[in-house]
Amino acid sequence: MDAVFSLILLLLFAWGVCAQKVARVELTAPVVFVAAGFLLHHGFGTDELAPSPATVRTLVETTLTWVLFTDAARLSLRSLRPDLGLYARLLLIGLPLCIGLGTLVALGLVPGVSGWAALYLGTALAPTDAALGASMMNNPAVPARIRRTINVESGLNDGIATPVVVLSLAGLAAAGGGAGHEGAGGALVELLIGLVYGAAIGLVSGLLVRSALRRSWTVESSAGTAVLALALLCYTSAIVVGGNGFVAAFVAGLAFGTAYGEGAPEWQLAFVEQSASVLSLLVWLMFGAVMLPAALEHLTWQAVCYAVLSLTVIRMVPVALALLGSGLDRRTVLFVGWFGPRGLASVIFGLLAVEELAPAAARVVVPVVVCTVLLSVVAHGLTSGPLARWYGSAVRPDAGAGRRPPADELPVRGLAGRAPRPGA
Repeated sequence: MDAVFSLILLLLFAWGVCAQKVARVELTAPVVFVAAGFLLHHGFGTDELAPSPATVRTLVETTLTWVLFTDAARLSLRSLRPDLGLYARLLLIGLPLCIGLGTLVALGLVPGVSGWAALYLGTALAPTDAALGASMMNNPAVPARIRRTINVESGLNDGIATPVVVLSLAGLAAAGGGAGHEGAGGALVELLIGLVYGAAIGLVSGLLVRSALRRSWTVESSAGTAVLALALLCYTSAIVVGGNGFVAAFVAGLAFGTAYGEGAPEWQLAFVEQSASVLSLLVWLMFGAVMLPAALEHLTWQAVCYAVLSLTVIRMVPVALALLGSGLDRRTVLFVGWFGPRGLASVIFGLLAVEELAPAAARVVVPVVVCTVLLSVVAHGLTSGPLARWYGSAVRPDAGAGRRPPADELPVRGLAGRAPRPGA
């Protein structure tokens, strides 16, 4: 076990030293760590790599909590206002349509799937992860408005989808005799408590941090530590009062950013984001080392077919419908529709299913999630750079490398493997 742990630490060190160099050959962090995890599995076996269930749960819950909180807390009304209608179309029309279409396709295609399982698949595979298209997100040839649209959608759709995932897992677990014995009714009560509690603690905490900084009770470095703890506190304390921790963390992030009026300052969230980035690398490693080999044993042609449909028809048709009348040309609609990678949120939802469901129920849905994410990691990782260059030259033939993105551009979630080129 010490040898495995040392190799993992060496891999994290090597990535930290060579991330920019590796990104130049279109390799993102998910590609690298999934491949490394798969190789570690074949070198050491699952028994050496598989952590205890308690460790898995802690890793998954902490990562998702930090991601949900920071994605919500960084929102700036000033930066979102110019294209608020566009974001609303994708999140309030496109996302529900994607969930609904994914649910219907799962019911008709995946064998042995129940209504709750189909809803879980449709929802767990609806959130997107812009970090899987890192080279596109950092390519100044792609108009900043389009990159921002894909980024904002990615930052919010996992938080919006989380309550439905929790609800579907509770219903599925209750039907199959798993951990969620209270069923959908109990989960719905937890969601409502988490919503109210998260809003209260986030708003109060945001005002307290602002006041402490203004009165010089603390400094920027210490405030970052406070926010790191606050995000987890929202999760753990919500559970204590009977609420859902994930919903509480997301809503608390929204309320925390609202306390600042234009979103929490980026320096205040940097510590949390860096911590979440490290944990997310471990999640990707676990995906390749544990989830992928186990899912391959139960992979069916229906799962592969659903994965292909999930990345194409199930994603692109709802996006096209949502963007009707938006003024975007057909090429742009196709570009936005394709760059809906399935990433970290879907992996975490898959790990939650492994932890909460009976083995028989997990074997129905988890291979579909794993297959879809794996296909997305490869397909979006390979097409990110070439399609960005093609699209950028097609819509902005005069857009050279000297164009700098707007100063208020939202940062891509922490897994981006490439920083903007010098002068870009």
